[in-house]
Amino acid sequence: MQLLRRGDVGSDVAEIRSTLTRLGLLPPADPQAPPVFDQQVEHAVRAFQQQRGLIIDGIVGPATYRSLRDATFRLGDRPLAFLMSQPTTGDDVLALQERMLELGYDAGRANGVFGQQTEQALKNFQRDYGLIVDGMCGPDTVRALRQLQPKVRGGRPQLLREQEKLRGAGSRLSGKRIVIDPGHGGQDRGVVVDGLSEAELMLDLARRLEGKMAATGMEALLTRGPDNCPDEAERARFANEAGADLILSLHSDGNSSPNAQGVSTFHYGTGNGASSTVGEALAGFIQREVTARTSMSNCGSHPKTWDLLRLTRCTAVRVEVGYLTNTEDRARLATPGFRDIVAEGILVAVKRLYLLGKDDQPTGTFTFNDLLRYEMAKG
Repeated sequence: MQLLRRGDVGSDVAEIRSTLTRLGLLPPADPQAPPVFDQQVEHAVRAFQQQRGLIIDGIVGPATYRSLRDATFRLGDRPLAFLMSQPTTGDDVLALQERMLELGYDAGRANGVFGQQTEQALKNFQRDYGLIVDGMCGPDTVRALRQLQPKVRGGRPQLLREQEKLRGAGSRLSGKRIVIDPGHGGQDRGVVVDGLSEAELMLDLARRLEGKMAATGMEALLTRGPDNCPDEAERARFANEAGADLILSLHSDGNSSPNAQGVSTFHYGTGNGASSTVGEALAGFIQREVTARTSMSNCGSHPKTWDLLRLTRCTAVRVEVGYLTNTEDRARLATPGFRDIVAEGILVAVKRLYLLGKDDQPTGTFTFNDLLRYEMAKG
């Protein structure tokens, strides 16, 4: 779709204004005035993006438009069912998933996407409560969902399941399947400065990380090679079909200000408190390990609803390793030895996640050789 920004006019802008008004983020417009994407609309878009864990740029692109559309649906507004070719999305799906989880049915991650796991949970609910078992959330099912009291109180059931799955995985890295996702690729080179491209640097970093993981007995899979660029949904689908334990997405950043620099990490979270606790923990470990080893600026860990984080069934984290538009970060990223240090930091962070605080060492002191000795001793 065409990007919409301040200064644009037309029917698409009218739709955006109408949606923002329905959501209470924009006062009603004068029906006689032309639909303009003005400063007031931009502020409302930014507020919405902040609420939804999107990039806060005041521009309506595909992700923001999808979220705006999804936000207009309430549970009961329409029948909900699993559609393989084009999964149904919306806040009504999110409400259904959260309600199913409260009632003790494993609908998977509450991400607003009606997938097979949501369908199966709904069928189980319908069977248990004497409804027609069709996997479709129609009026009778909505009525039953609203009448019942939650079986699970306190905390978020799916997050507890994530934590329990992590505990059951054990502390050894051997046998774990990790998908490594170097950003961009093919004709999309990402941020490019002075001949250095984000796509090429992140592919090199991914291969270094892949090699270190293989040495520990892990199975590491890359989402792309040098000549292709799958979109985020395709990368998420690859991880889901591979049955990955984790997915690590690697990027570098760019900014109009040459002073912007540092490392940041991102995990799934809606911006209103719903978050993947395991993803948040892994993002924090990566953030601390990489900054401790490189002395790069710590830009923190943040919840986002980007497709790669939202659509994966496993824990997903995105790492932004420095700004190519910053002289210091660019010089570091251009150095193979630096990329090797970052790969070691990410791998150690993954190990810390599975250690669950046991046999731990201070941040930045656990080396790759230490990790190999640990794995061999536990073999």
